[in-house]
Amino acid sequence: MEQRLFSKNFILLSKNFILLVLGQISSLFGNYIIKFALSMYVLDTTGSATIFAGILSIATIPTILLSPLGGILADRANRKNIMVALDTLLGMFVLCAALLFTEQDGIILTGILLVCLSVLGAFESPTVQACVPQMQSGDNIIKGNAVVNQVAAVAALIAPILGSVLYTAFSLKPVLYAGVLCFFVTTAFECFIKLEYILTDNSKDILSIIKSDFLTSIRFISKEQSCILKMLLLSALISFFVIGTAMVGLPYIVRNVLDLNAEYYGFAESALGFAAIIGSITAGLLTQKMNPRKLSIVVVVLGAFLVPAGIIFLLPTTTITKYIINIIAFCGMQIAACIFSIFALSMIQQKTPNHLTGKVMAYVATISMCAQPLGQMVYGILFDKFSSTVFLVLLPTGILVCIIGVLTVNFFKNLDN
Repeated sequence: MEQRLFSKNFILLSKNFILLVLGQISSLFGNYIIKFALSMYVLDTTGSATIFAGILSIATIPTILLSPLGGILADRANRKNIMVALDTLLGMFVLCAALLFTEQDGIILTGILLVCLSVLGAFESPTVQACVPQMQSGDNIIKGNAVVNQVAAVAALIAPILGSVLYTAFSLKPVLYAGVLCFFVTTAFECFIKLEYILTDNSKDILSIIKSDFLTSIRFISKEQSCILKMLLLSALISFFVIGTAMVGLPYIVRNVLDLNAEYYGFAESALGFAAIIGSITAGLLTQKMNPRKLSIVVVVLGAFLVPAGIIFLLPTTTITKYIINIIAFCGMQIAACIFSIFALSMIQQKTPNHLTGKVMAYVATISMCAQPLGQMVYGILFDKFSSTVFLVLLPTGILVCIIGVLTVNFFKNLDN
């Protein structure tokens, strides 16, 4: 019997789950400091939200296209071996980028590295997400996802601070080397994970396997559990607004609109990470109290937090005041977004059998990621166009998200029945 490290009122943590979490801490920390440094490099070099958003958008395309294949692989191959191989490759790619980096080719190399991270992430993300319901069951799936989310939030809290210090003091290369170390440490943890692997029939040719698995999983989410598809589409819509305002809007507001330095941006990113921790902890505590119908309220709250972020730019206040109000507003949005995403993901996992988990998790990534580049591009253009009147971007977005929350009331009521 696996050792119980916490009381059953919280979560049962097995050795496998602990190793998975430790590996995710290291891996996500590496990803965050690298992407933070690359973002700062692009903004400092180009000064354009459109170029910044364009590079981010292009980098997400491989994840969109390859995630379904990653899901199929996660359901047909040994998930432990997949994670070990992918994190090893991540470390090698980043190491090569650090060795080859020059100021003349910096932007091009940044784009290539982000694409490589995206390609490998397309295979790793559904694999890791499929491991959670394999290691946990029942309400512990929600708590397990909350723990994984907390890990990501801790990385998001600490990594930007260290990333900003390293980037400001030593430029980009030291950050890349730190990322290499993180990925190799992750590989070491994953080598000790032991997961049950059930051999599947792989006698067919690859194209037949892909076609069969694809049709089976599509039929499952569109007919057998159509609520999953609706939840995915709603999550994608929320992602469009959250990613657009948080990933593109916040750094652009801090660096270009308010004209603050990298330390202020690093603090802003860390504050969002702390907010994500609070959101994840809150989601774990609400496991027994939260029912699906209340998720519509969470969406309304999410949108409402963007309203003061826009209003403050209509008032005659100081730059620091605008900065503080925006940090508070975006942190509130982050808390609500974390609660929504954890419960939505857990509901999908609970309704999905183990042999389809990888593929369905891939659709979660794919559909959500489809919205991300569109959101990044749209909001990149909007923030460039309304750089002196950003309230014209933030206020309508907040109001629109609130309206979406109200319109989803009946959907979540039916989901609870």
